[in-house]
Amino acid sequence: MIGKLTGTLSDKNPPQVIVNCGGVGYEVHVPMSTFYHLPAAGEKVSLLTHFVVREDAQILYGFGSAPEREAFRQLIKISGVGPRTALAVLSGMSVGELAQSITLQEAGRLVKVPGIGKKTAERLLLELKGKLGADVGMPTTAANDSQTDILQALLALGYSDKEAAVSLKALPADIGVSEGIKLALKALSRA
Repeated sequence: MIGKLTGTLSDKNPPQVIVNCGGVGYEVHVPMSTFYHLPAAGEKVSLLTHFVVREDAQILYGFGSAPEREAFRQLIKISGVGPRTALAVLSGMSVGELAQSITLQEAGRLVKVPGIGKKTAERLLLELKGKLGADVGMPTTAANDSQTDILQALLALGYSDKEAAVSLKALPADIGVSEGIKLALKALSRA
């Protein structure tokens, strides 16, 4: 029904924002990943939306990117996962991290998200396998496989998802696994 809103951001109160479009203020629920990238209040904003109509409410959810909205739509198709839980998942991890968790079947990363227990995490892994990774362009080349291996090594060494992801971005795309781990560890030791 409402696919996109473009207007002035008039209020930011996480996880809700109000977007003023032609004199009408739309209350939109956004994941924290989108919230952090919003402009200041009073500036122009454009959000892709998903409109949910329930018996007791009509709620508009907003996203900063198409992959984020698609991930949300895939999540709410799963039995037992509603819009609030899907928003919590997207607030707790990026779409790329979610897709990687599903591809690598890592329930541990999903359980860290508030509201996601072990059974729900396993259901997400099972039902999204093959769906989400393809939708968000999960890496399939050998170079990206080595980056996945480097990431796994850093996580196994006790670095956080964020630290490991930041160190990975600094590496050349075509680097080998062992050399990549060495360079990433050097970068992390300087940080």
